[in-house]
Amino acid sequence: MYELAIIWDWLGFAIRWLHVITAMAWIGSSFYFIALDLGLRKAPDLPEGAHGEEWQVHGGGFYHIRKYLVAPERMPEHLTWFKWESYSTWLSGAALLMVVYWAGAELYLIDRTKVDLAVWQGIAISAASLGVGWLVYDRLCKSPLGERPTLLMVLLFGLLVAMGWGYTQVFTGRAMMLHLGAFTATIMTANVFLIIIPNQKIVVADLKAGRVPDAKYGKIAKLRSTHNNYLTLPVIFLMLSNHYPLAFATEWNWVIAALVFLMGVTIRHWFNTRHAGTGNPHWTWAVTVLLFLAVMWLSTAPLRQGDLDEAEARELSASERVYAEAEGFEEARDIVLGRCSMCHAREPVWTGVRRAPKNVLLETEAEIAAHATPIFLQAGASHAMPPGNVTWMEEDERRVIVAWYRAANGG
Repeated sequence: MYELAIIWDWLGFAIRWLHVITAMAWIGSSFYFIALDLGLRKAPDLPEGAHGEEWQVHGGGFYHIRKYLVAPERMPEHLTWFKWESYSTWLSGAALLMVVYWAGAELYLIDRTKVDLAVWQGIAISAASLGVGWLVYDRLCKSPLGERPTLLMVLLFGLLVAMGWGYTQVFTGRAMMLHLGAFTATIMTANVFLIIIPNQKIVVADLKAGRVPDAKYGKIAKLRSTHNNYLTLPVIFLMLSNHYPLAFATEWNWVIAALVFLMGVTIRHWFNTRHAGTGNPHWTWAVTVLLFLAVMWLSTAPLRQGDLDEAEARELSASERVYAEAEGFEEARDIVLGRCSMCHAREPVWTGVRRAPKNVLLETEAEIAAHATPIFLQAGASHAMPPGNVTWMEEDERRVIVAWYRAANGG
């Protein structure tokens, strides 16, 4: 039923909305506690075991906050845990990955010009890579490198660059960026779920039992929390990148991603230094600008899109054939070619458009058939495309697209 496409699109929207809301909550609390931790000050009246304190004003009142480096002498009656923001962000993100990239693997995940994968193989690589990444990272942190945090961060950066390169060898550019973001976010949430919270629970159990908690658990949690702090901004970029083909639809997308991770470090270093009151490193902004200019330059590299003749010659998949053989396809195809392909082309002719929006190409019958559902949703069921109706698509033409899509889906 063609209504299923509308329901599925709204489901994706709902999950994306939830993902954004939970991510805001997680990032907000993370940034707040990093700033709070760095802004702690010594005071002569600090109780035993307290590391520092902070006075803050907000909402018409004052807050007096103290941090115990290991734990207070006794367990407080009320204790707030910050963990569900992280868990719900990852769970909603995983659901969105399944809805968009797994259910739409033939369109958004697999790039058969790189590796001719079956759908199940692409999904298996997608899922396995997230878990394997965490295992490698966790092993590095638990090795002697855990005592050398700077070297560990360099190796973590190398791991992320290698994963970006690996993803781009098998997936579409859009999927490569998204999966690198999911790979990083999995590390961050696993840090919370498997390391930070369990360590804090050990400390709480020691307090309840009257034992003196071991300081090593706080030290381990601090290392993982620091990694999460520096990875947050690149993850946001990677999650937004699917809207910008200049970021993902280039041969050097994995290098762009690597530079974005470096920008995340320089930006957070400035904020962390300022919060700690130890300086004002303006040089970080100059470095960030230079890195961003490098990203812009790399985005002009040629696309890996192959020759148009090869695209014309390739055989249609079974799902594409359903739409290509449905009643009304020829008329719908001509409408799309006349109203959409000036932008959705390997070499767009519309002024100001350098890359096809979202890297969606609509120049061949196979490409139009492959994008039947997005065409229906964007130009049939809604008036989202063409933007501002700049190519003057008529209402009758939109009805043709709807009729074609309905015919392919059993009316």
